[in-house]
Amino acid sequence: MSRRSGPFSIRPDVSVSAGSVPRMMRSVLLGVGEKESLHVALDRHRDVVLWKVSGVSDEDLRRPLTPSGTNLLGLVKHLAWCEWGWFCETFDRPFEPFPYPDDPDADLRVEPNETTEDILRRYAKARADADAVIASLDVEDTGVSAHDTTVTLRWVLIHMIEETARHTGHLDILRELIDGQTGDHPDR
Repeated sequence: MSRRSGPFSIRPDVSVSAGSVPRMMRSVLLGVGEKESLHVALDRHRDVVLWKVSGVSDEDLRRPLTPSGTNLLGLVKHLAWCEWGWFCETFDRPFEPFPYPDDPDADLRVEPNETTEDILRRYAKARADADAVIASLDVEDTGVSAHDTTVTLRWVLIHMIEETARHTGHLDILRELIDGQTGDHPDR
């Protein structure tokens, strides 16, 4: 089994490499604005995503553990496209276009030519692009989703908290099947 190596910059204050975990100590504080609270809640789930793939071999990151073929790295790939789609596409900002328009499940599959580093970098870029959108808008600002529905930034933040938390639960189960590790943060 090969191990991931090298640092992967996820945010300026978060780095993931073999044997390291992202910081997940941020809490949603009382008395801060709604947008800041929602953004911190989303970031906490995003950081758990990174923790769940930290220290896992490439083989295990790609190994399908369900009949549908779900694997850790495929979920990270999917979440990158969700970040770009819901934040960038909805609010008409630049994003990396989905390269598989005729295959809606392709974002969940890791292709043989895709490296772990590529997918983690893509997720980092999608997060950074989404964060730029969040920073530039107010919660009442609207955009049009890929489903041709007008939504507010508030709605997208709530939806992405739900989406990321749901897949973090999947990641937790998959990680438990690999090495028994569970939970939403490393033991302190």
